[in-house]
Amino acid sequence: MVYSMNIAGLDRELPICKVSDTLYIAGFVIFGDQELTVACARELLKLVPEYDYMITAEAKGIPLIHEMARQSGAKKYFLARKKPKLYMTGVFESTVRSITTAGEQKLYLDTADAALMAGKRILLVDDVISTGESLAALEALVQKAGGIVAGKMAILAEGDAQHREDLIYLEKLPLFNPDGTVME
Repeated sequence: MVYSMNIAGLDRELPICKVSDTLYIAGFVIFGDQELTVACARELLKLVPEYDYMITAEAKGIPLIHEMARQSGAKKYFLARKKPKLYMTGVFESTVRSITTAGEQKLYLDTADAALMAGKRILLVDDVISTGESLAALEALVQKAGGIVAGKMAILAEGDAQHREDLIYLEKLPLFNPDGTVME
């Protein structure tokens, strides 16, 4: 089963994937789809509020934030990692429970990056917002670093995220029943 949709002017077929016996989602992955990544970055940049830096969570937001930085001329963006890295000078952490990842995860921010965020307007960027857990974890990291959340952006808003007034996104992505029909 697939769900056909137009995203940033491009037609894509998204596979419908099982989350539970009663909930299915359309799998949206921009990895490897350079045409879609470039188009989505371009369209999101038309909607951005004023910001100083952008941040995303590892991993699916990486191509998007990189392309947004390239197109906007930004020289730096931040990445919240799933595991601390040896080169980090220290870490801030936040807990996340995502609909597409089994179990609880943590996100880590290098304290050197956190120091750059202090007092700055930070734009939160992700590919898909569904439950908002990943976004909340990013927001907690930014606030812990002393940054100011300037806005929250995603390519797609899935399920209840479509009704959030604090989220800027390009398209709505429905949830699905086991037979592939759109949930009401």
